[in-house]
Amino acid sequence: MPSILKPGIFSWSLAVYLGFFVLAAGFAEGAEYSYTAKNAVIGNIEEHTVVNDESLYEIARHFNLGFTEIARANPKLDPFAPGNGAAVTIPTFWVLPNVAAYRGIVINLPEMRLYFFHKDARGKKVTTYPVGIGRDSVETPLGLFRITEKIRNPSWHVPNSIRKEKSTLPPVVPPGPDNPLGSHALRLSSNAIMLHGTNKPWGVGQQASHGCLRLYPEDIPELYNLVPVGTSVKIISQPIKIGVIEQKIFIEVHLADTNTDRRLYMNDVFSQLRQRNLPGTANKEKILKALQDNTGIPTEISDDIPSQPAIESAIESATESVIKSAIPVR
Repeated sequence: MPSILKPGIFSWSLAVYLGFFVLAAGFAEGAEYSYTAKNAVIGNIEEHTVVNDESLYEIARHFNLGFTEIARANPKLDPFAPGNGAAVTIPTFWVLPNVAAYRGIVINLPEMRLYFFHKDARGKKVTTYPVGIGRDSVETPLGLFRITEKIRNPSWHVPNSIRKEKSTLPPVVPPGPDNPLGSHALRLSSNAIMLHGTNKPWGVGQQASHGCLRLYPEDIPELYNLVPVGTSVKIISQPIKIGVIEQKIFIEVHLADTNTDRRLYMNDVFSQLRQRNLPGTANKEKILKALQDNTGIPTEISDDIPSQPAIESAIESATESVIKSAIPVR
């Protein structure tokens, strides 16, 4: 999988140097939404005004977003010092992944986001969290897995490959603040990867792990309590997603390559539109602009044509007008 981050947007050494300090209070929990197969766009866009010299890292965590999400949505802002009074777009607005069935956990690597599909007495629900994923050299694998074990206060058995990189690490790191697995872990049927917390929260929404999937310290206990052993986990790569809500078509774009001609992605877009019997209702210019902007925010691409109710209303009005004109004046 090619690099998902834009070149220059973030460097590992710079993050380690600067650190990631946030206030402990006020973090958002995983957002839960209702959905249907015909209404597969969830959430809404918000706006936040910077106060107290906040960075985009702090703001992202407060709204339960990953760093890349908020940086893409605000390309003109300095991520470390956006400036007090600056308006920050909060992209808590998503198109659901295109999968055969909304079931269990689905993780879309290009957007670095996890979706947990479940039901309650009120109907179908989806809860979503940002995640950190594997770096280029140790990519998070795609595929279908299941949760085989849930672990509180896990010990980290350091892989030999990591001990070769950092020879000072012990064979086992016990639970505690120095443990990169955080407070909870969910082991997958591929023993190579886990869903777990982290002691480096700035890595959420980044390609920063050795293949595992990291959640914020405040998110992992919630997910741990939500999902039972045996839950399916599908890891996919969908840089372009298309969804419909209230008869409007939206596209969400997370492209890594900043140089490729965006027109080359049009076939993928129209393939998805054909799957939904929508190719004649989307505007090509709007699609191309969304591909070029690459903000990660769902953007409407519906063609500017009257909706069916509007057409029916116009026909009804025209019919009444014709009838009235046909009645002789007395």
